[in-house]
Amino acid sequence: MSKPKAKQHDFLAPVRGPVFSVRFVLALVLIVVGIAWIAYYYLAVRTDPTLIDPPASGGPKFLADLEKWNYLIGFGALMIGLMISAHPDTPLGRGRGVVSGMLGCFLVGLLWICTFYMISGPNLDKVAVFNDLGQYNLLVGICFMAVGFTFATRWE
Repeated sequence: MSKPKAKQHDFLAPVRGPVFSVRFVLALVLIVVGIAWIAYYYLAVRTDPTLIDPPASGGPKFLADLEKWNYLIGFGALMIGLMISAHPDTPLGRGRGVVSGMLGCFLVGLLWICTFYMISGPNLDKVAVFNDLGQYNLLVGICFMAVGFTFATRWE
């Protein structure tokens, strides 16, 4: 009589859930769009006020008119995408993904705030994005930590 074979776990097994659900793809799209929005605004639309002859604002006019609201749109999309990824239908919302998402968001928030405090003062103008946000950097760090708490509610 032969031994029964050990159960093999299927990567797409219903117990673990699918890897690419609609919710997960939406979360990824929001995260990428948020980062891309901030990067495009900072690098292509915003003019650098420290240059002697600053160039004219580039990009679409409506993006230049939004000014600092672009950061709210970009970071908002990023945070909402991270919050959506905390749902159990996504890989980050179950198992070890919850812990890594929670700790990752807590650490990014803490590092964001610590970096802001270390470079604040005369050095703040030398660091990209931090120089535009000013005291709003604290809000960004706290928001990352708040997103970490959305992961914490899924931890078992």
